[in-house]
Amino acid sequence: MKFKKTILLDLDGVLNQYTGNYDENFIPPVKDGAQELLIKLSKDFKIKIFTSRNKVSTQKWLEENDLQQYISGITNTKEPAYIQIDDRCIKFDGNYNNLIDQITNFEVWYKA
Repeated sequence: MKFKKTILLDLDGVLNQYTGNYDENFIPPVKDGAQELLIKLSKDFKIKIFTSRNKVSTQKWLEENDLQQYISGITNTKEPAYIQIDDRCIKFDGNYNNLIDQITNFEVWYKA
């Protein structure tokens, strides 16, 4: 069995059509292309959903969208991973001054 590095993949704004209107009782529809992305990634990586949402609701959403077979788990804890994919993140480049500017000017992709 081939060792696969883990990717932590955010749910809201990455796999679904979330646009900032959080509702704990509703997970937005799957984003176009999400299944194709998961198919490609799952060939070489172990994929875990990294979300603040309820695990049961997230699992149900994955099953309803036929995505569960590509996912190895759901977590709300930062676990050891090769990479994280999130709509609300900044890549630290080693320069604190750049970081402050990036934080000050940050916009999520769906509001830019």
